[in-house]
Amino acid sequence: MNGRLVVSDLAPVVSGGCHPAKAVVGEHLPVEATIWREGHDAVAAEVRWWWADGEAASVPMTLVDEGLDRWRATVVPDREGAWSFQVVAWSDPWATWRRAVDAKLAARTPLELLANDLENGARLLDRLAAAVAAADRRQPVEAARRLRDARLPLAERLVRATSPAMDELARAHPLRELLTHGPVHEVWADRQRALFGSWYEMFPRSTGGTDAAGRPVHGTFATAAADLPRIAGMGFDVVYLPPVHPIGRSHRKGRNNTLVAGPDDVGSPWAIGSAEGGHDALHPALGTLEDFDVFVATARRLGLEIALDLALQCSPDHPWAREHPEWFTRQPDGSIAFAENPPKRYEDIYPLNFDNDPAGLYAEILRIVRFWTARGVRIFRVDNPHTKPAAFWHRLIREVKSSEPDVLFLSEAFTRPAVVHGLARAGFSQSYTYFTWRNTKEELTEYATELAEGGHVLRPNLFVNTPDILPAGLQTGEPATFALRAALAATLAPTWGVYSGYELYEHEPLRQGGEEYLNSEKYELRPRDHAAAEAEGRSLAPWLTRLNELRRARPALQQLRGIRFLDVDNDALLAYLRTDPATGDAVLCVVTLDPHEAAEGTVRGVPGALGAAPGDVLPLRDEINGEVIPFGDATRLKVDPRQAVARFLVRLGDE
Repeated sequence: MNGRLVVSDLAPVVSGGCHPAKAVVGEHLPVEATIWREGHDAVAAEVRWWWADGEAASVPMTLVDEGLDRWRATVVPDREGAWSFQVVAWSDPWATWRRAVDAKLAARTPLELLANDLENGARLLDRLAAAVAAADRRQPVEAARRLRDARLPLAERLVRATSPAMDELARAHPLRELLTHGPVHEVWADRQRALFGSWYEMFPRSTGGTDAAGRPVHGTFATAAADLPRIAGMGFDVVYLPPVHPIGRSHRKGRNNTLVAGPDDVGSPWAIGSAEGGHDALHPALGTLEDFDVFVATARRLGLEIALDLALQCSPDHPWAREHPEWFTRQPDGSIAFAENPPKRYEDIYPLNFDNDPAGLYAEILRIVRFWTARGVRIFRVDNPHTKPAAFWHRLIREVKSSEPDVLFLSEAFTRPAVVHGLARAGFSQSYTYFTWRNTKEELTEYATELAEGGHVLRPNLFVNTPDILPAGLQTGEPATFALRAALAATLAPTWGVYSGYELYEHEPLRQGGEEYLNSEKYELRPRDHAAAEAEGRSLAPWLTRLNELRRARPALQQLRGIRFLDVDNDALLAYLRTDPATGDAVLCVVTLDPHEAAEGTVRGVPGALGAAPGDVLPLRDEINGEVIPFGDATRLKVDPRQAVARFLVRLGDE
C-alpha cells in the first residue's frame, strides 16, 4: 500500500505480477481494482498506461460494483511489446461535496444549516478555477461568487455549482486529495494472430499422391505447396507442419507404432535427426532449404502463415548424440536413456537433459529458433513442453520476443492444469486445451467460461483432433458429430484448429477404447483425394469454409472474453452470445449436441443480453439459412443436424 486509500485485487495480474498478463494489439483489455477509504468520502481513480519507456496516458476508472467497491477501465494497446499499467486513486472532495449537498437538499435542510456547505463548495471552486485553463476559469469563479452571495435565493446560489457543466469540468480537472498509487504491473501485447486464427495441420510428406500401382509417393515441399490453395480456400490462417527434419533409422517405428520397421517404412517425424542432420536440416525427400523458402513464400502470398514444430528430442542418430553426449541422460550401463512414459517406451527417441550443460543446450536451441525465424517462420508449435523446465521456456521465449516480438509459441501440453497454466505464465502465446474431452452442456459451459475469464493468463487453441487424439465421440464417423464439434471449436474461442483428414471424417481407432488412429499418419504416408471427396459430397470442407467465413466477417467471433451463456431448456442445445466491445458486434450461437435428432428448446434472455429494453422483440437473421426469427425474452428454436448443426444469428442491419 502506497498512500491513504486501499488499492487491491488488481486485474489483469499474473502470479502476483511475476509474469506479464496477455493482450493483443487492438484488444479492449479491462483493468480492475478494489478501491476504498475509511469513512464516507467519495473516491475516484484512473489507470495510467504506457508502452516501454513512453509517456503515460490516463484512462478514468468507473465504479462498476458499488457493494464490492470494484472499479474498472478499459485500455487498448496499439503496438506489440511490453506495456505497463498502474492504478492511481484519490479522495474526491468535489464528488463528496456534491453528494452531501444533494442529500441535505433532499432532506429540506434549512438554509442557515447550509452555510458551511456553501462556503466549502466555494473554496473547492476556487481550487478548480486555479487548476483549469484561463478560457474555462470563468465558470468556477462565477459559481463560487454565487455560492457566497447571501442576497440570492438558495436555488440561485447553487444553480451554477450543481450544473452538469460544472460536474463535467470537475471530472476533467479532478481535485485530488490523499493521492495513492497502486503497484505497477506489466502486460505483453502480441500481434492479433496470437488471439485469433484458424489452424490446419498437414504432413507435407503425405501430399505426393500415389503411383500407377496405387502406392503412396513421398511428398515434397512442392507438392505440399500445391495443396495450400485448397487450405487457404477453406479460410484457414495458419498451416502447422509436424517436424520436417531428417528421421532416424535406429529403432525406427513401423506402421501403427510397431517396434520393427520395414525397409519402406518412413518412421515418426518426431524421431528427429540422422546422418543428414538435425533440427536445422530438412528431410532430403521433402526438398532443400530453398524449396522450403518457396513453400513459405507461397503460403504468404495466399494469406497463410507457416507454423513449425519445435520438438526438443532426438533420434539415436541425431548429430547431437555424437557431438554432445552431455545433453542426454546416461544409464548405469553407459547407454543413453530413451524416452519412457511407463508402460510406454519410445526407443526411437532420446529426451534431452537440461541439467548437465544448461548454458550450452540453451545456446544451441536459441540458435535453432533463430535459424528458422530467419527463414520466415513466425510461429512455433512446441511439442511436449511440459517435459522441459519451465524456467527454460521463460528465458527462451522472452529472449526471442525481445528482438522479434511477432514470434508466437503454441504449447502442446496435455497434462495437469497447474502445468498447463504454468507454461502459459512462462510466456507461451497459446495453449492446447482439454476441449477434446468436454462434451456435455455443463462441461462445455463451465470450461468455455473458465477459458474466457482466464484469457490474460492462457490463450486457448481449440483443436478438434490431432494426430495423437481421435476423440471417442468422433469414432462413430457420424458426419454431424464432426460438424458440431467444428462449430463449437470455431465459436467458443477465437483460435481453433483441425488436423488433416478431419474434413474426410477419418475416424477408425487403432483399438476400441483408445484414441490412436488406425494406420496413423505419424508412421506412414496418408495421401488423400480431397477433390474427389468433395465432388462426391463426402467432405466437411464446405462447412469448415463457412465457419471460417463467419469468423472473419464477425468481430464478435474474434474475441475471447466476450461470451455469455444463455438459458435454454434442453440439454441437447448450447446457446451463447459472443460480443465485441470495440464494434458492438454480437452473434448468438445455438449449437446442437445431438448429432442424430432435431433438438428444440426455448432460449431466454436474448433481447436483454443484446441491450434491448424489457419486452422488446428483436429480429435476428440466421447466417446459415437466411431465416429471420423474431426473438423475445423467450423464443422457441429448433436445430436439426440433418440441415445444419448450428444457428448463428445476428441483428438485421449488422452487416
